[in-house]
This record gives sequence, structure tokens and C-alpha cells, in this order.
Amino acid sequence: MLLALLKIESLNLNLSDVGIAIGASLVASLVVYLMYHLFYGRQTIGAGVDRAFILGGPAITALFLGIQSSIPLSLGLLGALSFVRFRTPVKDSAEIGFLLLLIASSIGIATGTYAIVVMLFAAALIALTIQHFTRNRFSLRRLANLVISLDRDAYGRMEGPLNLFLGQRLDNLSMKTLSVMDGRVSMHYQFRKKPRFSRMEFIQGLNEITGTGKAEIFLGLPD
Repeated sequence: MLLALLKIESLNLNLSDVGIAIGASLVASLVVYLMYHLFYGRQTIGAGVDRAFILGGPAITALFLGIQSSIPLSLGLLGALSFVRFRTPVKDSAEIGFLLLLIASSIGIATGTYAIVVMLFAAALIALTIQHFTRNRFSLRRLANLVISLDRDAYGRMEGPLNLFLGQRLDNLSMKTLSVMDGRVSMHYQFRKKPRFSRMEFIQGLNEITGTGKAEIFLGLPD
């Protein structure tokens, strides 16, 4: 215990400062978690990054409290994090926004700029609320989302038939992102859902082209 206190004193911190910062970061992480599920949780194309929010916020704050302004510690942390590889790719850019909100709030708390963190959350909440009500009120035909993940070799063989199938069955189809990671190709499309769109028939048709069990399919349809 004495050794831990000496370590904290060497960083010009005390136990109360560390406790307040970690506690505030945990509260901020809970707020980000709740905002994620309130404004995004109904969609089904996410990668589940919200499961890291509760631990991620306090961990980031603790890292920056320990680093402070030490360049050697910063370089050591960069080297340590270079060994971390995330197997699950982020499937929707909206999740990146929530991750940035979590990281920004954790860094702000670690540096003691609580006013900026409060203003950031207020701005994010207002922006998400306006986006939510505007989309529900003025969008008569909301966009649906489709994410398909295939082996890279299989994608080379199926690209033509897959594009033909999607073009025939979906209105206003547009590819938003295409990423290649760990030998897999992930494609994110947006389209307009037809009035008589059958989810089951669509999935069955995709499985006939890609082969049952050989493709990961994420279909997010508006309410």
C-alpha cells in the first residue's frame, strides 16, 4: 500500500484525485452505453462494441493518468498496444462515433477538463435527438442496411452473380464501404425497402449464391 502511495505521489497525484477521475470516467462510460442503446440499439448491423464501453472508459482514463506527460511511458504504451488485434471489424460507421465519444470523454476526465466533457455530452445528446426525430418525421422511406462478409477467394467468384442478385431485388442500392481484413471481404450496402420485401426469400436467395454457412449476412431493416 505504501509503495502504491509513493508511486502516485511521484506522478503528482493523490488517491482522491485518482478515485474521482476513475469514478467520473465510469459514469461517463455508462452514459455513452445508454446513449448507444437509446439511439442505435435497435439496429442489427453493429459489431457489439458497446460491450467494451463500461471497462474501456475507466481503463483509458487510468492509462492517461499514469502516462501524464512522460514521453518514455507514451512510447511504451504505443508499443504494447501494437500487439492488440481486434478480430471483429466495426461494421457501421455510427459505432466509430460512439467509440470516439467514449475516448474523448475519458481523456477529458483524465486531464481534468470536466467542463469540456459535459459540453461534449450535451452537444452529442442534442445532435442525436435532432437526428432521431428528424429521420422519423421526414423520411417516408428509410434506408435499410445490408452487410455481407465473405472469404476473399469466394468474393472473386461470386462478385458478378451477387451484384446482379442485389441489383434486381433492391431499390436505390449503393455500396457504402468495402473492407478487407484477415482474408475476408466485408461489404456494407444501403437500399430502399420495397413494400412487399420478404426477408426470408431474400436471405434464401443470398444463401443460394454464396453457399449456406459460407457468408455472414447482417440485414438491418427500418421499423
